[in-house]
Amino acid sequence: MSLNHVRPWRNIYRRKSRQIMVGNVPVGGDAPIAVQTMTNTLTTDVAGTVAQVQAAAEAGADIVRVSVPDEASSKALKEIVRESPVPIVADIHFHYRRGIEAAEAGAACLRINPGNIGDEKRVKEVIKAARDHNCSIRIGVNAGSLEKHLLEKYGEPCPDAMVESGLEHIRILQDNDFHEFKISVKASDVFLSAAAYQGIAEATDAPIHLGITEAGGLVSGTIKSAIGLGNLLWMGIGDTIRVSLSADPVEEVKVGYEILKSLGLRHRGVNIISCPSCARQGFDVIKTVEELEQRLEHIKTPMSLSIIGCVVNGPGEALMTDVGFTGGGAGSGMVYLAGKASHKMSNEQMIEHIVEEVEKKAAELDAAQEAAE
Repeated sequence: MSLNHVRPWRNIYRRKSRQIMVGNVPVGGDAPIAVQTMTNTLTTDVAGTVAQVQAAAEAGADIVRVSVPDEASSKALKEIVRESPVPIVADIHFHYRRGIEAAEAGAACLRINPGNIGDEKRVKEVIKAARDHNCSIRIGVNAGSLEKHLLEKYGEPCPDAMVESGLEHIRILQDNDFHEFKISVKASDVFLSAAAYQGIAEATDAPIHLGITEAGGLVSGTIKSAIGLGNLLWMGIGDTIRVSLSADPVEEVKVGYEILKSLGLRHRGVNIISCPSCARQGFDVIKTVEELEQRLEHIKTPMSLSIIGCVVNGPGEALMTDVGFTGGGAGSGMVYLAGKASHKMSNEQMIEHIVEEVEKKAAELDAAQEAAE
């Protein structure tokens, strides 16, 4: 019996959207919410860009976006696509020819901004290239680059203007019998983004890509994204996400997964439940968790680990986790396995022992999954 069946208040009922394909990744429908990021290397630096794509994929990225600002980048994209372990989205701005070249280079998806790609005739040429090369499209509406006529109509970027922009571009695609598209309506303001996303979710059945654009640095951007994306995901809105941080793209992937894991929407790797530590702690909780996060990055199997400094909440938290450690006294603590007290372990040996127990449990879960399949 699933936890959600036992506790229905934990259920999130996802908005019904039609499904498209971004390369070999299904987006929308009942597909898992995809995690995306974007490279920040020069696209013409093929080796550097491929290395960043591979690092993001290793961290769990399902899709990676690459900027294509000029013809040289279009040429480099072909090799990047060939070496990438995940589908590549080509980020297109201002010059429609880059979209055509990116489709020809093998991009799985084209991200185009209706506010700066050009007139409808140029958009039609990009659509034709996408169709000819089995390439999907993301309509990327951004509050910072809305069309002039919409800014004149509404006076400023607002949810209605962003939704209208998105629907205008959807009409162009549909009028050209192109339906392999998803849409985003991003802003750096959480309230503006959330309202625009709610509006577009009601107006179309297209898959939705979520993001709070230009969210900020690692800490501030994580908080802003968790608030904005978390609330939308909680309402069932969102088929792909990208956490936009002024940080390493790998950090974007990690934060994206943490947001999804906190809502029970995706599960990957070890979910560490730990206390903030206090004078009752029987060991250095903060240092221990920092080291365990690094030592357990290689684990991709979904599982839980509790690290609690004392016996006040430790045993209760351990009941809910695969592996747990609760601080005690005299330089040792209790190891919990599958929610039950198992054996004592010294604080000095605790980290190595927990890593071993987590790796053992991950192997057991993987074997059980393979047997079930």
